[in-house]
Amino acid sequence: MRQLISWNSVSDEVSGFLARLVAAGYNIFISGGTGSGKTTFLNALSQYIPKTERIITIEDNAELRIQDVPNLVRLEARNANVEGTGAVTIRDLIKSALRMRPDRIIVGEVRSAEAIDMLQALNTGHDGSLSTGHANSPEDMLSRLETMVLMGMDLPLPAIQRQIASGVDIIVHLGRLRDRSRKVLEVAEILGYQKGEILMQTLYKYVEMGERSGKIQGEWKKEKELVHKGKLLAAGYI
Repeated sequence: MRQLISWNSVSDEVSGFLARLVAAGYNIFISGGTGSGKTTFLNALSQYIPKTERIITIEDNAELRIQDVPNLVRLEARNANVEGTGAVTIRDLIKSALRMRPDRIIVGEVRSAEAIDMLQALNTGHDGSLSTGHANSPEDMLSRLETMVLMGMDLPLPAIQRQIASGVDIIVHLGRLRDRSRKVLEVAEILGYQKGEILMQTLYKYVEMGERSGKIQGEWKKEKELVHKGKLLAAGYI
């Protein structure tokens, strides 16, 4: 995280805020486009997970580099063999992980029907879980999650939206700007579900202030205060 701050990818204030949320057990989803630095940022956030907790990571390809966690289990998906058998999917791994008594589950990236299993994990007591997904904005990430759940299970849309609103606490959106720099563009809080839509508010937003020597200049502005402070309170951060 110190390296990301030195690259001006995130500010001290935002990183400190996210560090408290991770330690307190908020479920955080990292969104962004291809090459925006989602996995790198997930690695950086994982350093704030208490070292006493049991963590299970689930990935297509082992990219996460979680360090200094004694009780860490790494699970990796496997493709089918030449005979078309022996495949182990992300969905299989998430279901297996729930039987392994994890404190937190980290899914490297949610791409398809495994979104329903991830949401069920978030809604069954695995506070502090982390994952990433491709999206153009926090709002787009919510829409994509709805679509991915429908790939795996035919559920009414309101039921899916309630699951998302209940399971995901924070969305951190990353982007790659025109000067090729990667930055945290927005931190949003999921407030809940009401009248057919998921309610969300922006907590921090990156605002461009101009350019200097070909580099975009800007700052992270605080938009709103966190509403759901219960976990921070319980963890002693307030």
